[in-house]
Order: sequence, then C-alpha cells, then structure tokens
Amino acid sequence: MKRFTATFVAISLALASVGAAHARQDDIDISRLTSSLDQLANDPSLGSYAQAEQARARDAISRLAQAGRHDRAHALYLAERRVDLAKTAAQLQDAQIKLTQLDREHDQIMLDNSRRETEIARRELERQRLQSQLAQEEAARAQEQGQAYSQAADQARAEADQAKKLAAAQAKVAKAARHEAALAAEAAKAMRSQMQDGSATDVPASSSKKHPKRPDSQP
Repeated sequence: MKRFTATFVAISLALASVGAAHARQDDIDISRLTSSLDQLANDPSLGSYAQAEQARARDAISRLAQAGRHDRAHALYLAERRVDLAKTAAQLQDAQIKLTQLDREHDQIMLDNSRRETEIARRELERQRLQSQLAQEEAARAQEQGQAYSQAADQARAEADQAKKLAAAQAKVAKAARHEAALAAEAAKAMRSQMQDGSATDVPASSSKKHPKRPDSQP
C-alpha cells in the first residue's frame, strides 16, 4: 500500500512537472509572439502598415493563450503564421509605397528631362531660325551691294562712253576749227600774194607813162 501511494505521488509530481513545463513553454511562446508583434507595431517605418493583419495576429495569440493541450500545437502554428503574415504584409505595403514614390519621382524626373529636352529643342530651333535669318539678311545685303556695284559699274561705263563721245565731238570740232583756220590762212596767203602781184604790175606801168608836151605860151 505504501509502495502504491509512493508511486502515485511520484506520477502526480511528474505530471505536475510536465504541466508546469508546458505552462512555462506556453508563456514563452506567447511572450515571444507578443513581443515580435509589439516590435512590428512600434516600428516607425512598418508599424502603421498591415493593421488588419496585425489585429488577426493578436487574435491568434489570444486563442493560443486560451487553447488546451490538444489544440495548442495547431493554435501555436496559426499564431506564428499570423505574426509572420503581419510582418510580411507590412513590409510589402512599405515596399509598394516606396515603389510608388520612386515611380512618382521617376515620372517627375522623366517629366523634368522631357521639359529640359523640349527647352533645348526650342532653343536649338530658335538658334537655327536666327542663323537662317542672318544668312538671308547677309544674302540680301550682298545682293543689294552687288546690284549697287552693278549700277555703279553701269553708270561708270555710261559716263565713260559719254566722255568718249564728248571727246570725239570735241576732237571733230577742233579738227574742223583747224581745217577752217588752215583754209583761212591759205585764203589770206593767197590774198596777200594776189595783192603783192597786183602792186608789182601797177608800178612799171606808171613809170613808163609819158607826160604830155606842154604847149609853148605866146609872147
């Protein structure tokens, strides 16, 4: 009888020890999962994300604390998966928000690049327009100068032709004057020659003429 009592007491103590060990293990698992979930909730980057998943994880931890030995393993598995899912969902939302922000920044960068390229293209077109306008103005100026030079050359040629004609006319007038002077000189010379010839003929005739005999006067 004493031996049976001792055996029963030993078994009871063993069962109590096992129960206490399981209770301590339950407390450790609950504390571990609760601490992990609290760490996620207090994270400045991830705490505000996946609020629904965090709430489901806390419910799973509460069910784990209330679960019996038979359901504890399954409840522990669900609680761990819920906590992991809450962490993953929060990290996913954070990554999506960062990706969206990066996309916006990328779109803004692309928009800024497009605006800069548009401005560069506009300035290049303006430069080409000014260059073309300058070339046209230079061509028009050169054409005007060419026309002016051509007109000046034509005027110079016309003046030269007029000067040649005037010189030719003056030469003709001078030649005619010289011819008339020569004719006048010849006429004067001929007239002097005739006058000299006439004088020479009259002088002998007058010297050979006899004076008539004066009649004697009566006494």
